[in-house]
Amino acid sequence: MNRVVVIGAGIGGLTTAALLAKAGLDVTVLEAHVYPGGCAGTFYHQGYRFDAGATLAAGFEPGGGMTRLAETLGITWPVEPAEIAMAAHLPDGSAVTRWTDPARWLMERERSFGPAAEPFWRWQEETAAALWDMALRGAPWPPQTVGEVGKLAGAGLHMAGRAPLRMPWLALDALRPLGALLHGQSENLRRYVDGQLLIAAQATSSRANALYGAAALDMPRRGVAHVRGGIGKLAEALVDAVRRQGGQVLFRQSVTRVSANNGTKFIETSKGAAFETDAVVFNLPPWDAAALLGQPAPARIRTAELPPDGWGAFMVYVGLDGSILPADFPLHHQVLGREPLGEGNSVFLSLSLPDDAARSPAGHRALTVSTHTNLRPWWALFEHDRDAYEARKAEYAGRVLDAAQVAIPRLRSTARLVLPGTPVTFQRFTQRSRGWVGGFPQTSLFRAWAPKLGNGLWLVGDSIFPGPSVLAAALGGTRVAHAVQGSIPRRPVVPAWMLPTSNE
Repeated sequence: MNRVVVIGAGIGGLTTAALLAKAGLDVTVLEAHVYPGGCAGTFYHQGYRFDAGATLAAGFEPGGGMTRLAETLGITWPVEPAEIAMAAHLPDGSAVTRWTDPARWLMERERSFGPAAEPFWRWQEETAAALWDMALRGAPWPPQTVGEVGKLAGAGLHMAGRAPLRMPWLALDALRPLGALLHGQSENLRRYVDGQLLIAAQATSSRANALYGAAALDMPRRGVAHVRGGIGKLAEALVDAVRRQGGQVLFRQSVTRVSANNGTKFIETSKGAAFETDAVVFNLPPWDAAALLGQPAPARIRTAELPPDGWGAFMVYVGLDGSILPADFPLHHQVLGREPLGEGNSVFLSLSLPDDAARSPAGHRALTVSTHTNLRPWWALFEHDRDAYEARKAEYAGRVLDAAQVAIPRLRSTARLVLPGTPVTFQRFTQRSRGWVGGFPQTSLFRAWAPKLGNGLWLVGDSIFPGPSVLAAALGGTRVAHAVQGSIPRRPVVPAWMLPTSNE
């Protein structure tokens, strides 16, 4: 097998494609849109470049996942380290600054939550360190072969060697929600944790798995960086890497059908193009991959359905006068209001860098504001009552802007452009069914899909371990590239950053 087609130019698909091309395979990426990145793309509108969905980038610390990927592929990421990952605004009017520096974060959390919260934070950091170590070593989850079981066991033994007293607790935490670790803690701590988990694990502490939640809460320590030119520049850098290694990335190629037998696969696009390949990597949700495969799809994927607790996003893209913002104003903010979180009761704000001329006209800033939202009401109105749909969109835009004004008080009066987007918008531009974004709510370690769907059929993206986020998608892409290489009857080329370092 030498030919691979990747459907979708998201971070996971492009990472897979770049590593496979570097290994010498004939790789083609087919993307329906005019730019790469998917939910981590950046689009242009009326002089502004807005991050479409994902806005927070991590993994750029020394030895981090994005740093190692760049070293392997010869990429120079256009990023600047962030001193402040985000500022969280709590319902009582207080604010928590999430410093990336461990010492400053320790002082800030003691100030915000008191010394009684320290046992929780120690648990979180120790547990997260062990789990990220496993993820960075390419631990396969869920394992699909005897070899992957061995690799997972090896990663676990390595982890146990670093923290032998943690292993019994890790087993317990694998079976309980993170909320079990918050008993007796303050309401402010619980609300802060819930807000962080909602954006990183798609579930709050009452439902989020404790192990996954510990790793999700650790994201601000994982080399958070600001991306000059917008987060879509990461995908653009990966496109360049694919092409430098001899692969091709084709835009405006919406795949309409995949015919898969045990051997050669045939791919058709809406433009009438046809591709013959030995393997297909779907950078899509499982049910969207199943729709392309049709009835002959493997039984494992044929019945895949959008999860009833899955989320969409309501977005407001704002162009605003940058003069109202202080010079040291954090670029990311989370505003937490009343419960339940989401639906405009909580919002996440991300600003462009103040001197990023590629993102906005001189003196202006590009701002993305998002809130989690239930998919079903949007589609019911869009399909049956278009006027009510438009009214709801306007009402949500106002609600989101009101919440965002907690962080930026003069936002409404200084906005030069306000552009709302619903799950319907996400489906149109990302072709994800119903505009489902963010991956599975991480309520169980067994919700993630294993990447192998069938003979020569693979899945990558936020549906596989380790789930959502740019860093997680890149790590998942690395795992899939390694698995595809391993399925070829020749010596696989292992990315250098997956090899043990000399001090281990």
